[in-house]
Amino acid sequence: VQLQASGGGLVQAGGSLRLSCAASRRALSSYAMGWFRQAPGQERERVAAITWSGRNTYYADSVKGRFTISRDNAKNTVYLQMNSLKPEDTAVYYCAASLGGYGSSLYEYDYWGQGTEVTVSS
Repeated sequence: VQLQASGGGLVQAGGSLRLSCAASRRALSSYAMGWFRQAPGQERERVAAITWSGRNTYYADSVKGRFTISRDNAKNTVYLQMNSLKPEDTAVYYCAASLGGYGSSLYEYDYWGQGTEVTVSS
């Protein structure tokens, strides 16, 4: 699976962005998907995740109520809608695919996208 993340950019605090993660070479429908982010000097952290069916989702406490993960298996794409953005959301965002679970460990994920940068100004 090749993953291509897009949709990042510069936005003011309180604004919104929608990240997309498009897959090629293989269908995403068999994979749980996660969105991670890594701020400068920080470890990569799981922000949101979704099971292959879309029935179950996970959100980090820091983004609950503001971010929404979704997927369209027909389009082979996973989304992260980010609302009410804060300066502390500034990071490079990565999507990742897992044939197993959708936990917090980076090692659970088999494929990674290249990252898309999100900058939130105050």
